[in-house]
Amino acid sequence: MEALGSIAAIVGDIFLVIGAVFLFLSALGLVRMPDVFNRIQAGTKAATLGTVALLVGIGFHHPEWWSKLVLIAMFVLVTSPVGSSTIARAALTVHVPFWHRKDSGKETSQ
Repeated sequence: MEALGSIAAIVGDIFLVIGAVFLFLSALGLVRMPDVFNRIQAGTKAATLGTVALLVGIGFHHPEWWSKLVLIAMFVLVTSPVGSSTIARAALTVHVPFWHRKDSGKETSQ
């Protein structure tokens, strides 16, 4: 029974690391992307996957919390796309310019 607990802890640690990496990549994408539409994509997809991976990792470390963690994951999976589409729609409404690359390779925003 002890071996099963240590395997669960290792799997939980792996999910925690995966979640942390995806959250870091999400933050990096928010900083590096050129316009609001690209930032929405980077921030939403990677942050959602990172959050769910962290919740799964926590679930392996604390099995008694699974029901609460599943509810939190469902909340994140439902609200994240709704929030990102609302931000994108608002950006389109106020005519935020799209990012374009000129043929010469220089970045511009038109």
